[in-house]
Amino acid sequence: MAKERIAYVCSECGYDSPKWLGHCPSCGAWNTFVEQRLGKKSAASTAASSFASELSSSPISMSKIATEEEPRINMLDGELNRVLGGGLVPGSLTLLGGEPGIGKSTLILQTVLRLRGFRTLYVSGEESARQLKLRADRIVNHSPNNPDQLQEPADVQVLCEVMIEKVFEHIKAVEPQLVVIDSIQTMATENAESSPGSITQIRECAALLLKFAKESNIPVILIGHINKEGSIAGPKILEHMVDTVLQFEGDQHYMYRMVRAIKNRFGSTAELGIYEMMQGGLRMVTNPSEMLLSDVKDSEGLSGVAIASAIEGVRPLLIETQALVSTAAYGTPQRSATGFDLRRLNMLLAVLEKRIGFKLAQKDVYLNIAGGIRVTDPAIDLSVIAAVLSSNVDTGLERDVCMAGEVGLSGEIRPVSRIMQRIAEAEKLGFSRILIPSANLTGLDREHFKIEIVPVRRVEEALRQLLG
Repeated sequence: MAKERIAYVCSECGYDSPKWLGHCPSCGAWNTFVEQRLGKKSAASTAASSFASELSSSPISMSKIATEEEPRINMLDGELNRVLGGGLVPGSLTLLGGEPGIGKSTLILQTVLRLRGFRTLYVSGEESARQLKLRADRIVNHSPNNPDQLQEPADVQVLCEVMIEKVFEHIKAVEPQLVVIDSIQTMATENAESSPGSITQIRECAALLLKFAKESNIPVILIGHINKEGSIAGPKILEHMVDTVLQFEGDQHYMYRMVRAIKNRFGSTAELGIYEMMQGGLRMVTNPSEMLLSDVKDSEGLSGVAIASAIEGVRPLLIETQALVSTAAYGTPQRSATGFDLRRLNMLLAVLEKRIGFKLAQKDVYLNIAGGIRVTDPAIDLSVIAAVLSSNVDTGLERDVCMAGEVGLSGEIRPVSRIMQRIAEAEKLGFSRILIPSANLTGLDREHFKIEIVPVRRVEEALRQLLG
């Protein structure tokens, strides 16, 4: 009998060594090596290979490779299709991660229930078949989307199993067109002796599922947990192995949920899908600006509130930026930001103090992006500064004015992308004025819009327009 071999594998990059190392020579990480027992070829590997077609291992000239467009599977969900790049690609491996209870399983279950005539095998290692049936009935009976698009839960094959070898046996018997694994952290293989959820088990099971997806051309969706730092639990190599990594995020105390593509080999990573959590599942939000600004009229005359015209992917959003500036009560000023990068907030405060002359060094500054969403568009800089100064002087801004502009370190307002979409969205929602960078006027047909367009070059000009 062959002697069992032990290797030590880096959980960050997958580098293996015959002995334990404190410092990984490949990625430079410290204390990331874990023990992995290498045994005989497992039954899972054999089962995954049984779906393989005859593949040629000989090299081929790049000029002879066909460049046909990848076919897509319509998920009948406009938001999910947008984030995936137009739909699910056959043979792809997709990983969906998010906080506990955020709605990952609900999103995938209501999506597969909507696919008529599409054989789906839903493998659950966390919930019983009865729990899944109760959730499916709730989605079908109280769906916030079109009820006629949902089929009966019995049309989806449910398998409650954690051993990957048995999963492949059922896949061979069912012959599904889509496989869902909920979740990858609960799966285990006989090839590794560690417990489910360990780095070794996650890596081995993901590798087998990847081999199966590529050789059978059947798409696989993995649901993954995240750790306390917010990244997907398990080895970092898991994110490298899959084709698409989706992050499902949102505050549990708010009703909005967002799906972002962190990695996508078949489309853009700049897209954003927005949902509203309701009793019967997740409802697609086709016009998020109206919902995010639903209470703007109630805040008439309040200081520290500014409206920003932002872009997430190709979608324009009008977002309410709230700021509170107060005297530091304990000597050391506090800086806090919710939904915005704290380091960028500190930079903007430094610009205000150095270039504009507002003394905020001894004051607490709190910033909040309303609605519980997180914004990365630099065009929101101007609204952040406007909200901070409005709160500092305790003077409210006009509620029919919005703005878009990136603020540079010298106090200049730099141009932003997709300015026509931002202006059109503001006009559609009834705003009378919008502040934009002067550099964005080049090639812009101002007569095409009814909204008043105010170009500004520096922060001082913008503040004179807003505060008089």
